[in-house]
Amino acid sequence: MHTMTQMNWLVVYPEILLLIAACVVALVDLGVTEPRRRLTFWLTQASLAGVAVMHAVALKNGLGTEGAAASVYAMQGLVVSDPMGHLLALCAALAMMLTIAYAQPYNGSRELQKGEFFSLSMFVLLGISVMISANNFLVIYVGLELMSLSLYALAALRRDHGVSTEAAMKYFVLGALASGFLLYGMSMMYGATGSLQIDEVFDVISKGGVNSTVLTFGVVFIVAGLAFKLGVVPFHMWVPDVYQGTPTSVTLLISGAPKLAAFAITLRVLVEGLSGLAQDWQEMLIVLSVLSMALGNLAAVAQTNLKRMLAYSAIAQLGFMLLGFTPTVIQGDTASAANGYSSALFYIITYVMTTLATFGLIMFLSREGFESEEVNDLAGLARRKPWLAGVMTVLMFSLAGVPPMVGFYAKFAVVQALVSTNVHGYIVLAIVAVLLSLIGAFYYLRIVKVMYFDPPKDATPVASQGGVGVLLACNGAAALVLGLLPDGLMGLCRDVILAALAG
Repeated sequence: MHTMTQMNWLVVYPEILLLIAACVVALVDLGVTEPRRRLTFWLTQASLAGVAVMHAVALKNGLGTEGAAASVYAMQGLVVSDPMGHLLALCAALAMMLTIAYAQPYNGSRELQKGEFFSLSMFVLLGISVMISANNFLVIYVGLELMSLSLYALAALRRDHGVSTEAAMKYFVLGALASGFLLYGMSMMYGATGSLQIDEVFDVISKGGVNSTVLTFGVVFIVAGLAFKLGVVPFHMWVPDVYQGTPTSVTLLISGAPKLAAFAITLRVLVEGLSGLAQDWQEMLIVLSVLSMALGNLAAVAQTNLKRMLAYSAIAQLGFMLLGFTPTVIQGDTASAANGYSSALFYIITYVMTTLATFGLIMFLSREGFESEEVNDLAGLARRKPWLAGVMTVLMFSLAGVPPMVGFYAKFAVVQALVSTNVHGYIVLAIVAVLLSLIGAFYYLRIVKVMYFDPPKDATPVASQGGVGVLLACNGAAALVLGLLPDGLMGLCRDVILAALAG
């Protein structure tokens, strides 16, 4: 059910609120002298909560319409408002709220608690929101650049720190390369189809008669650009260095909400725009995902730095998520499409939730002059702070895919989507994915072993940080509860994907 409105400001109200709030926070902060920046912190959280509520209401209303949910196109068709976009934007706003809450004590003890951290974080979320609701290649690019440039600035927030500056430079140079790839691919798409509108590109390709060579090259460059942003092999070079080099609060920003935007643009561009070329990009995604799972898991085993290990783990996890995009169009039949996409959506939402808590916990254990970045820094945590070790165990089990955690169900959903196609190649792919996940289990379980069985290296008591500890416990509990009762979120993912495909 299409609804077309030419210039509907209502559709972009959350983004307008976010833009105004980011500017207000930047201005208000000029008058804040308190080092902890409590006023700016609460103003930012209130703004993000407002944005989250607006998306939650829009999601409820969108799914409440009779029959297929309405996709509202606005701004001359440049922007689309649909339930999938609202769900992802809601999750991104909540992820950003959690990130800023976890980062508060960490930044405060490192002179990183500046107004720029808050306003740039809000601009990151604005870029994510623009990408999620884009219905035009150039709008995607504008959102991508807004997000990326804000992240580059955040990565270099510690100006006097050599490693941090180096990580920011690597991130900037490789990010610029990825943007170039995407732009080049989009220009080829425009050359072949004569349009930058995602729905129009889809129509032109489905009618046929387009220069297939130009289209294929365009797809190659676009997939390469998306792979860079997802950080999958062989475009993963920046991930470990950036995760390790940036302050942990910024690592948390990079590893959380932006992954939801990467999922959104992958779905918007490849599925909504280029599903007529599914045979081409499915094969590319299969290669990317298998390579990512293999290299990510094997390289993670050798790491002693916790953040670097989690970076390789992220490469492997996103490779697994991409598998959900592969069993979509089989011999022209799209029956398994919704199954695959909804399992990938469930996977990315739960992965972001688990990652937020993992890096939040690393920051919780850090203190002034001590970063808690090595695996050995967790030694004996079960004796020093038993409840923290319990939360970390739940998170590691979830990432490893051990039942009954949510990570197990997410992996199971993706594998089930592959197996249910009854195609020999996809069944083999599912077996390969499960075997490569077993390698991953090794380094996640090693952390549990270090926490419970190794003697404590550091006798300093872990400072309790009030509300942050409660948030961490709730976040860990969510990873367990969603694993035991996944149907609600899984059903929601399926509904929004069906609505997106119908729109």
